[in-house]
Amino acid sequence: MTSTTGQPPFRAEHVGSLLRPPALLEARSAFDQGRISAEELRSVEDRHILEAIRLQERLGLESITDGEFRRVIYFGHFPAAVEGFTWMDSRDTFTDAQGRQLRYRTPVVTGRLRRRRGIATEEYRFVAEHTTRTPKVTLPSPCSQHYFRWWEGVSDRDYDLDTFFADVTRIYREELAALGALGARYVQLDDVSFGMLSDERHRQEFRARGYDLDRMVGRYVELINQAVADRPAGMVIALHICRGNNQGRWLAEGGYDALAERIFGALGVDAFFLEYDSPRAGGFAPLRFVPRERTVVLGLVSTKTPELEPEDQLLRAIEEAGRYFPVERMALSPQCGFASTAPGNPLTPADQEAKLRRVVEVAARVWG
Repeated sequence: MTSTTGQPPFRAEHVGSLLRPPALLEARSAFDQGRISAEELRSVEDRHILEAIRLQERLGLESITDGEFRRVIYFGHFPAAVEGFTWMDSRDTFTDAQGRQLRYRTPVVTGRLRRRRGIATEEYRFVAEHTTRTPKVTLPSPCSQHYFRWWEGVSDRDYDLDTFFADVTRIYREELAALGALGARYVQLDDVSFGMLSDERHRQEFRARGYDLDRMVGRYVELINQAVADRPAGMVIALHICRGNNQGRWLAEGGYDALAERIFGALGVDAFFLEYDSPRAGGFAPLRFVPRERTVVLGLVSTKTPELEPEDQLLRAIEEAGRYFPVERMALSPQCGFASTAPGNPLTPADQEAKLRRVVEVAARVWG
């Protein structure tokens, strides 16, 4: 499947995580209970990652991930490799279509952050060794390290914000340099903070934390730009903006309108993966603020529900988005991963495969 510029993103894309096979979940549980070794768990992970790679190739995808099969949650490899975090009960709750809520555990900054080892380097290495297509690396975004992980009254006891931002920048530069040295050329930053700040309720909560919202949005943009400024030559950086994705639930709702002009034009990334799978995401008008040299990947296919989107529905949405941004600079994907957390969203593997196939088929109809 061709890309918009001869490099990633490709016309048919996906965000990264895939549903974990039951045998993999069972192995993880056995490891957590001390019934199998880390080496035994790794062997099970390797086997299922190879199957996930073959699935992506068979469906016609050009960007290949390991399905995030070595992680319990999409950002879990970051605190595992970076010291300075303590896991605590979250302050936010996920909500599903029935209004049911879910709390979760989250890493909180409790000390100076230091990268002890590669964050995604070994994940990349394994995928690169087993595909001739383009491995995609996924990392949580730099600003999410503040929005979700920095707790006022906890993180700031012995750590000032300027030093924290400098440490976050350094960690991402170190990781991108290490990935580049291994040959990685496609990195996706998964961000929920901008999605949260598109929701008026969460905007008010952010102000209640003591922040000037406009100033902090500017600092978040600067943080991402500084983190990726020295990326290796030829490395494509995409930013995936999400509103939360945990077992079919979400954290935020609201269109990109409140932030679009501030972030789309100022962020020094190559592509935007944008969630557009439900009315919670608002309309396409904010796309008019995306510079024409960027790529917009429309997340029109939902990973939160098993219903398969009709081709005509997707074609109409792409046409509508084309009123605000050139279709020739677009691509198509699901709005998020299928399993941002290990339990996965309420779909079957067959649903997942059908949705990925639909992405590939519609992309071929639109872009050839």
